[in-house]
Amino acid sequence: MTRRELDAAGVTDPVLRDAYARCRRLNARHGRTYFLATRLLPVARRPAVHALYGFARWADDIVDDLDPGLTPARRAAALDRLEERLADGLRRGTGSEPVVRALAHTAAVYDIDHRHFTDFMAAMRSDLEVTRYRTYAELRGYMHGSAAVIGLQMLPVLGTVVPREEAAPHAAALGVAFQLTNFLRDVGEDLDRGRVYLPEDLMSAHGVDRELLLWSRATGRTDPRIRALLTAAADFTQGVYREAAPGLAMLEPASRACVRTAFILYRDILRVIEEDGYAVLHRRAVVPRGRRAAVALGGGARAIAARLRAPAPRRPAPLRRPAPLRRPAPAPPQRPAPAPPQRPAPAAPSQSVPPVLTEGPS
Repeated sequence: MTRRELDAAGVTDPVLRDAYARCRRLNARHGRTYFLATRLLPVARRPAVHALYGFARWADDIVDDLDPGLTPARRAAALDRLEERLADGLRRGTGSEPVVRALAHTAAVYDIDHRHFTDFMAAMRSDLEVTRYRTYAELRGYMHGSAAVIGLQMLPVLGTVVPREEAAPHAAALGVAFQLTNFLRDVGEDLDRGRVYLPEDLMSAHGVDRELLLWSRATGRTDPRIRALLTAAADFTQGVYREAAPGLAMLEPASRACVRTAFILYRDILRVIEEDGYAVLHRRAVVPRGRRAAVALGGGARAIAARLRAPAPRRPAPLRRPAPLRRPAPAPPQRPAPAPPQRPAPAAPSQSVPPVLTEGPS
């Protein structure tokens, strides 16, 4: 499948093909929902999505790896090296590191604004220093770089049927909705990393603080205040999905099935969390495989229908070797026709008559 995708995307350089293949493996290994949805895109666009995801995954792993040997200083140094490679790759359109090479090529092909990548790196760096957010406004500032710009990076690849700036707010909102869903699903794991992405003003409104979350995580017990907090966070996230929803119809038809599938499956995580009693501090909410397969199947049918409705690209007529020109045989020389003999004009009668033209052909 990788070969087919890369051939369709026009990627012929062997080194660049290897770079895209590595990104695809990262997507397949870590982004199950994302990878499943990407399979619904036209094959020529999939490598670009793999490159965008692969880079984001690489940076995220530097920040979130639970290896105790990775001190904050070592993580910061790794981000520094990655940021240097990114800047160099975007400037030259290639890179020495495979993931950066694929990303730089994708950014050049689709003319993706480089600020989206620098904003993303700034958000990753803040994860090494910021462990709490007092208000949603503070959290939203962080999510601009960590989530909204992911939607904005994707937009040129997906294509739109409206001016891109009209679809951009909805694409950004969808990135934020996905991340808020991840925050809710991963409350326990993030707490283990020393971070809480639930705004403190929302926590305080429900009588919850970090210590109560740590107690619940450590003991496996729950508390009605925590459930009320998580319910409010889920309701708020549903509102962001509603904000993002109008953007689906603004995408090119060939891309809608992919994004709609991701939209449904990520939103389903909220449903699973609710059905599991908001026990996210104790176990990870997972959409059942059967449900994922059913949604993907429906998305696949929509993707096929969209491709069938799309006008077929015009192919140039095959070149045919023109028949050799044949010169016509030379015409025999034309001899001038002899002039007719001149007859003496008759004597003019007594009445007037029109003269007769007697000149022959020249």
